[in-house]
Amino acid sequence: MDRISEKFLELKERGEGAHMAHIYYGDPNEEFSIKLIETLVVNGTDIIELGIPFSDPIADGPVFQAACERALNAGITPIKCIDGIKKLRSRGLKVPIIVTTYFNIPFVMGFEKFLEKIRDAGAQGILIPDLPLEEAEPYLRMVREKGLHLIFQIAPTTSNERLKRILTNASGFVYLISLEGVTGSKLKIVNSTFKLIKDVKAYSPVPIMVGFGISRKEHAEVMIANGADGVVVGSAYTRIYSKNLKNPFQKLDKIAKLVREIKSGCINGYKNRSSSEMKN
Repeated sequence: MDRISEKFLELKERGEGAHMAHIYYGDPNEEFSIKLIETLVVNGTDIIELGIPFSDPIADGPVFQAACERALNAGITPIKCIDGIKKLRSRGLKVPIIVTTYFNIPFVMGFEKFLEKIRDAGAQGILIPDLPLEEAEPYLRMVREKGLHLIFQIAPTTSNERLKRILTNASGFVYLISLEGVTGSKLKIVNSTFKLIKDVKAYSPVPIMVGFGISRKEHAEVMIANGADGVVVGSAYTRIYSKNLKNPFQKLDKIAKLVREIKSGCINGYKNRSSSEMKN
């Protein structure tokens, strides 16, 4: 069993929803990113989504756009991000790592070479927001051959027909976008999100992680109570440390507090599931 499947099984046995934290590596510097990731994990994060900074992050809102710009200005490159994964593993980090990157980066490096590098560094999967299912087939095969997961995203605008096609090819988990917008948008909890969670569960047993706009314990709790297997939080953490970029380490205690709150929501949400949900 791979590290992602083990993690979801472990959480199910403990009766917990998963918390994945999304950060852009190298913002504002590598030393802080390493310490940030370790702080996130020590305080309850189950999976790390490590973003490679990109000049045109079209799925991201202003908070992550600024994070990418700061990291790029600090000289962060894709190779430095991959080396960062190696460093985290050498320091004992055990949780699964998903690499999020826009397609241009692996395309320029050579897709197969990129996959080998992130796998050898210690990643378990890759998420490419601007690679649609319709163009993913040759790359999906390569990802599988390298023993990695290609994480697909599902949006409120995804048609039923397309949803089924995505789920047929999904592994690891699916990333369900909770709103029509970009990362860091204000979440408006609507029944259509819960319906989408149920639709995914009806078609596939693959775990569901809900992201975009999740920033509070209550968000995590309601998503997991309604069937999600976990939540993704990113901009909320960046928003905290970006208020003191001269010394972001001073904000780690506040970030740790938010992680514990989100994780508490993940646990409470699981407890509040109906018995039929818990059987799935």
